[in-house]
Amino acid sequence: MNPSYSRSIPSEWQGMSKIFIALGDEHRQRILLMFEPGERLTVNQIAGASALSRPAVSHHLKILREAEILQCTKEGKQIWHWVDHARIADCLRAVLNFVEPAP
Repeated sequence: MNPSYSRSIPSEWQGMSKIFIALGDEHRQRILLMFEPGERLTVNQIAGASALSRPAVSHHLKILREAEILQCTKEGKQIWHWVDHARIADCLRAVLNFVEPAP
């Protein structure tokens, strides 16, 4: 047993639950898969390609941003979103290090 984590979790695990909650929804998975590598999309572009309403897309984008899976920037009246692949990779790497610890 490793009692050092009984009261706190390592820094690389903090925020991980938000990522897994965000990735646990099929609508959010479909939204993420819409992005080509390096592509930036607006809520209108995503809603136009989705079966979801614009408010529903906005809701899912908010959850993805809060989990830091999506980043965004405002340019004029448009808010552009893109996938933070490094953030997702860091999270999955931490889980993989737990599942397959070094010898």
